[in-house]
Amino acid sequence: MRQLAFWGVTATLAVGSALIGVTLAGDRDLETGLSASLSSQSTPSLPQFLVVAGGPVPGYNEIALEKNVLYFQRTLAAMGVDPGLADIFFANGNDGQATVRYLDAAGQERFKPPAIPHLQGAASVDNLLAWLTTAQTAPQDCSTFFYFTGHGGYNAQNEDNNTLLLWGDRSFSVQELATQLDQLPTTQPFVTMMAQCFAGSFANVIYEGGNPENPVALQTRCGFFATVSDRPSVGCTPEVNEADYQDYSSSFFAGLSGISRTGAAVPSADYDQDGTVTYAEAHAFAKVDEATADWPISTSEAWLQRQASGSAVAEILSLPIATLQHLARPEQQFVIESLSARMQLDTRLSFRANARQLPPRDRLDEVEQAYLMRLQMELTHVGMEQKIRQRGDTAAIAILQKLLTCEAGSWDQEAERVRQN
Repeated sequence: MRQLAFWGVTATLAVGSALIGVTLAGDRDLETGLSASLSSQSTPSLPQFLVVAGGPVPGYNEIALEKNVLYFQRTLAAMGVDPGLADIFFANGNDGQATVRYLDAAGQERFKPPAIPHLQGAASVDNLLAWLTTAQTAPQDCSTFFYFTGHGGYNAQNEDNNTLLLWGDRSFSVQELATQLDQLPTTQPFVTMMAQCFAGSFANVIYEGGNPENPVALQTRCGFFATVSDRPSVGCTPEVNEADYQDYSSSFFAGLSGISRTGAAVPSADYDQDGTVTYAEAHAFAKVDEATADWPISTSEAWLQRQASGSAVAEILSLPIATLQHLARPEQQFVIESLSARMQLDTRLSFRANARQLPPRDRLDEVEQAYLMRLQMELTHVGMEQKIRQRGDTAAIAILQKLLTCEAGSWDQEAERVRQN
């Protein structure tokens, strides 16, 4: 696997293996009723919403994951979408077992049953496969939005094929997911947002069979991920106070809806001022808003990294930051301007020149290091897009444009069309 060196750190697109060796029963097969559920939410202008969440065993099924699902439902409601339209599978599902781990007021570990409205069943491999199989019968132009909040596994043997860790300590890999998507009609777009360790590997679902050695799939697919494929993410906590939560999905949905998980209004992420907040704009909002060590990445950004040589990256990072900012799209300009200001960089100089004036890495905290990495990645993505367009490679430009168009979608656009019908 080729690796890219960023600011003294090696970043790759990675994959994963199971982190936990305990196996518990509790998987429930809900094939019966899925067809009716998908039919009920399959208005052509509105996505099919699929949520798979929770840990693989009670010890790793933190309450923050349950609260993430509840915030997702509040986000739907805030954007005019009935939360009941989302198919939700969480941990052990509806069997009444106390599997959600949390800390009480005294700091003691406790467990409780899941308490999520409209919960359909367990976050099991069988239920995920059943849902994806049934989705094949949805209307041809019906898109899917798949939200995963849980744990991810790292595959040291193949960093392009990481896994989701599902209930009963079972894993589901990039290639398994992509193989299922290959069965869907090519006219059904697929968008995902994933917030788990090593999530960036799932950017490889854009390829047939999830293998980057294969062509990009005919079906439109894109996604947004908490961090790159060889790094852990944050956000799985047994603490109950949501005001203390800092994680990618919190920031992404706040940017998308304009409302934080505590109900406060946040600054608009409509950076191009067209009246709609896109997925890409919410992703940009999260890069600045999320005060953690995560390195968020999207499918187009992961694809651009694969096109980048070490010499190309070095050239890009030797350009003045302001030059690259001028070439960027509005949401990228926001990220570059905000992170440069946060780290007190001189945008008249290059990233490399600024880096030479920074304190040593060991004198920066992990959030400051993450801000610098996010900025370096953003500049690299802007520069690589320009290089690809300047080369005039029509096939590469078509792939890039397909990914960018998918990432420029929005619930807001689709919900508004539904309200008008």
